[in-house]
Amino acid sequence: MSKARIALVGTGWWATTTHLPALQAHPDAEIAAICDLDACKARKTADVFGIASIYSDFETMLERETLDGVMVATHHAAHYPVARACLERGKHVFIEKPMTLRAKQARALVELASAKDRQIVMGYNSNHSALAVRAREVVRSGELGAVQFINGLFSQHIQPLLAGEDVVHQARLHGPGDVYGDPVRSGGGHGHLQITHLAGMTFFITGLRVARVRSLTANHGLKVDLAIAILAELDGGALANLGGSGNLPGGGRSFRLTITCERGWIELDDSQGRLIIRREGEEPERYDDCAFADSHQDLDFAPTHNFVDVILGRAENHSDGLIGWRAAELLDAAYRSAAQGGAAVSRDQLYAEQAS
Repeated sequence: MSKARIALVGTGWWATTTHLPALQAHPDAEIAAICDLDACKARKTADVFGIASIYSDFETMLERETLDGVMVATHHAAHYPVARACLERGKHVFIEKPMTLRAKQARALVELASAKDRQIVMGYNSNHSALAVRAREVVRSGELGAVQFINGLFSQHIQPLLAGEDVVHQARLHGPGDVYGDPVRSGGGHGHLQITHLAGMTFFITGLRVARVRSLTANHGLKVDLAIAILAELDGGALANLGGSGNLPGGGRSFRLTITCERGWIELDDSQGRLIIRREGEEPERYDDCAFADSHQDLDFAPTHNFVDVILGRAENHSDGLIGWRAAELLDAAYRSAAQGGAAVSRDQLYAEQAS
């Protein structure tokens, strides 16, 4: 296979700002088709990117097109049915974050991908940074000992998005519409839109899995959460404190992760491009120069490019379905807990027969 034939389902904000440009920038990717329920949006996208095949029904597209992979960039609630249909037809699948709104759905996709010998690649761009990869190497090697405590913060001024405003000035072609303010299509607010990145990086670096969660959310007048605080117990006894706010007055972005282990700890500041690794009795290992950091465009394009390379057998899956599943477990438990006033929700409860 010299080129990977890729289709895209969903031609909204992030798809037209990042995924399609990233596919065009990859020399061995071919955009075979696009699909969107909004025919006008799909046509405009096709005209801008020079795409011949347009569909309004993804099932029809899967039947008619010869595809190697499909990128799922729909609203959150549609990730599961679209990804499932693609996997059932033997296609590799790229899924934008969050993977699914329910842990049971995420598990089903991972199991289906394994049965079909297909790959799921997640859209966690920060996991591709040299900083996150180095942190993963150190923590997974065991040289710092077992993970004991994790503290993570991701705050960014996305309140207009969570309020359902169509922030068109940030988009190349289409704005996000009101989707991020709609709990039916998006599930939650800041948790499902941003804390999923924090969760994805946490599980990418540590390889751990959530065991029990307590959580609270605050909407501050919105239909979805503007702020979320999650306290989690992970397998092995580690505790994690993860959260943030979608209201960061004055702008900017704060994305920080601290992982404390038995014999050392790491500080990763994704927003500043800085990593410090501290070992007992040694000088800190620091990465805070521009040469080690990655450009934002490189990181935004990285998951899409990895998807193409995985299909072509040229790269390992850098952010696979297992990471998406672990993040889905954390957020599913967190939102269930918040709905019960912060009551503890165990991982097993997510898979109980009565769980939706």
